[in-house]
Amino acid sequence: MNKNLYVVLMAGGVGVRFWPYSRNSKPKQFLDVLGTGKTLLQSTLDRFLPICPVENIYVVTHEEHADIVKQQLPQLGSEQVLTEPMRKNTAACIVYASTKIAQRNKEAIIVVTPSDHLIMMEKEFQDIILRASDQARTQDKLITLGIQPSRPETGYGYIQYHTEKSFAKKVKTFTEKPELSLAKKFLESGDFVWNSGIFIWGVQAILSATQQYLPEMAEVFEEAKIKFGTAEEKEAIRSAYSQCKNISIDYGIMEKATNVYVCLGNFTWSDLGSWASIHDISAKDENNNVINANALTYDVRNCIIKGASDKLIVAQGLNGYLIGEFGNVLIVCEKDKEEQFRRFVNDAKTKPNANEYL
Repeated sequence: MNKNLYVVLMAGGVGVRFWPYSRNSKPKQFLDVLGTGKTLLQSTLDRFLPICPVENIYVVTHEEHADIVKQQLPQLGSEQVLTEPMRKNTAACIVYASTKIAQRNKEAIIVVTPSDHLIMMEKEFQDIILRASDQARTQDKLITLGIQPSRPETGYGYIQYHTEKSFAKKVKTFTEKPELSLAKKFLESGDFVWNSGIFIWGVQAILSATQQYLPEMAEVFEEAKIKFGTAEEKEAIRSAYSQCKNISIDYGIMEKATNVYVCLGNFTWSDLGSWASIHDISAKDENNNVINANALTYDVRNCIIKGASDKLIVAQGLNGYLIGEFGNVLIVCEKDKEEQFRRFVNDAKTKPNANEYL
């Protein structure tokens, strides 16, 4: 096992598109979304244990969820749970974790991954991670994993790459969530892959890129690091985050840098970003319904029905809906219209005792 390999699990999201199952107090990464007996966070950690020493795995999460992380991942020490005082997108959390790891190991190779994705064919995934990590040893490449697209998906970002025969291919362009017609052209061209949001790089490569493309962010964490490992770290990070730009690593660095590469994966992957994606990967009945509830259905097709076993859900005449009972919220809506969920959450905030629903 490579002692220079480190993993950073990003677990700071709120999972708005999975409301009302995902709530502020327990977002989707802390839920057993797939019914496997493990939360998405636990499954993500387990995926890396065969290839990375457990002491080299870090989780970055919002400070209000630190206790949940420690409960779900008791094999990690408290110093491996990095807490964010506020949400500033992915760049800040990655630079924080990378600065921390650099203090331990200047030769570190870091894998950064969301903690709420589905990955099947895990041996193939691990093999690709190890091959990409070997490419990153030179500390001069920023590598992302691309997934061979199986359909013209409009909910994912795309990466176009140069078609040389090398394992790590130079990236040409990034495109965020294209229209359907453009997504179809991407598939036809054969040189586009889905952007998995999983990154592999040497710690020197990412910190150097931060200095070049996000110099203010690099500076505030450079100032904060003298307090790392002390009682003053929490306050130093609070000060650093208050000065950080709210920006993703994609916009902040990856789309600007010239040393960006993609390694192509052929494993099954989903970002589990919506109820529709859960429907896609779940077992279905003869009417294409995903049912995890005590339910009676009549002329119901292409739906998700989820609820507690002590309540009976009766549905009739619905096609393509989410019917769910989640504690104090009952929801009935078209499952494919994921853009509506932000509206639902925003409108729920106007209700009396709104926090009870969020």
